[in-house]
Amino acid sequence: MNDLENLFKELSIKPKNISLYKRAFTHSSYANEHKGLESYERLEFLGDAIVDLVVADYLYENYSENEGEMTKVRASYVCEDALYEYSIKLHLDKLLLVGQGELSKDSKSMKASISDIFESLCAAIYLDLGFATVRRVVLKIVTPYIKKGVKFFEDYKSALQEAVQTEKESVIYNLVNEEGPSHDKKFTVEAVIDGIVYGRGTAKSKKEAEMEAAKEALAKLAV
Repeated sequence: MNDLENLFKELSIKPKNISLYKRAFTHSSYANEHKGLESYERLEFLGDAIVDLVVADYLYENYSENEGEMTKVRASYVCEDALYEYSIKLHLDKLLLVGQGELSKDSKSMKASISDIFESLCAAIYLDLGFATVRRVVLKIVTPYIKKGVKFFEDYKSALQEAVQTEKESVIYNLVNEEGPSHDKKFTVEAVIDGIVYGRGTAKSKKEAEMEAAKEALAKLAV
């Protein structure tokens, strides 16, 4: 039994369109090296919305927190670290197809790709088997972490502000780079304190890039 069949067994699904799942694990670098193949990027775009909806719906139905608190909780379970954990749990990293050039890239880049393919897999399941099936799969993977109170996401921006407010000015976040197509943007932000760059972060949204920059800044301040 190959890795893809093992995955289907693990998720208790019976796919109809195998090509969708193969595309879900095809990195753009691999698609570029093999003419005729499509990367997972469009699927990942759709899967991002699907995972957000399923987790938001679960929190709405099972918790009584206000909008602000539920937004924070949802962010924890759909952030890059969380998606990476889900992918590793399902051994999706073994299914990821990358080009030769991509293999030499830094581990942070590969982590982002491994995180992406959880979302692209969810999109493939949705398109192939419908929303009810993908909802079941997402909840099967995500809810154990929610019930155990596992924290993937910390409010690094608030923590950084608290760390500097007694002796320094407020933290300023500057967008220094924006690249990629509209459906797959990457933003780079710097955390600046008193005119000095303390942290730099890159992510698929400005908010997450700011969090990454704040995280790095906190690490430097702790030294």
